[in-house]
Amino acid sequence: MAVDWWQMDPVFFSIDERGVATITLNRPGQLNAINMAMRDLLWEYLGACRDVAEVKAIVFRGEGRAFSAGADISEFGTAPSVMEARAARHERDLWWELLNHRCLTIALMHGFCYGAGLELPLCCDVRIAEAGASLALPEVTLGYIPSACGTQTLSRLAPQGVAAHMILTGEPIDAAAALRWGIVDELVPAGGLDEALARVLARAERDDPGLRRRRMVTTVQLEPAWRVVR
Repeated sequence: MAVDWWQMDPVFFSIDERGVATITLNRPGQLNAINMAMRDLLWEYLGACRDVAEVKAIVFRGEGRAFSAGADISEFGTAPSVMEARAARHERDLWWELLNHRCLTIALMHGFCYGAGLELPLCCDVRIAEAGASLALPEVTLGYIPSACGTQTLSRLAPQGVAAHMILTGEPIDAAAALRWGIVDELVPAGGLDEALARVLARAERDDPGLRRRRMVTTVQLEPAWRVVR
């Protein structure tokens, strides 16, 4: 069966007539593990949303049965050198760009939300999780730490003990626990993400300041340390 060329793109991008951009992670066969090609596309699409004045909100979602299982570990250690990898990361600081983006950012979370698949939503204004979603920062089980600012963002959203447990053990939590501990803003039944998204966008139309308050607080707290690191 023929497959349209666009169905092979690792990230889908669209902007509708309301000024809502949708960015969809599209490697369902790999549970949307984020590789360098996806990272580059995310950078480009965030820049497009920043520069197109009509875009007011960005929605992140994942194709298939997971939002994202995290970074694609098959690419670990493939950079020419540690210094070149660090320079590339600073030149295209995807996570800081997301934390400081002018648009309202919304993550629709389902299935596995692991590693970078949780850290990306943690940089957003609004996180909506579907029942059955599983959230984790499992990097410690691979011998490293969450490198997409998860240690900083999670600890500013969840109780300190909860954040420490997730970061230091790598153990997953379910969506109900994530709601209880303030990691997600809403928990919906299976198939309820689009309806919940419509409610959030309706609030955005009314310029509800509460939608952006948590990300603004996180960004303000992180900025001094981020300047030192950079």
